[in-house]
Amino acid sequence: MMTDTEIRVKGMTALSTSLGSVEAERFISLVLREPFDYTRWQSTLFKDQFLEALSESAAKHRNQQAKQEEVKLGRCAL
Repeated sequence: MMTDTEIRVKGMTALSTSLGSVEAERFISLVLREPFDYTRWQSTLFKDQFLEALSESAAKHRNQQAKQEEVKLGRCAL
């Protein structure tokens, strides 16, 4: 299990990588400023998608991430 500090660092890294530094800070500001029920949001996030489609999408994402990591480590050519 990760420590709270490790989670914060990984979370900020993920946000910054995905959104950029400025937008990541903006996102955090929005979350802190506005009430946000994560459980309710999550329950409706994939409401209209079938399990097979979600699974396929997750597998594609995982494969893309693995390929990018291999390229980064010099194990695979694009």
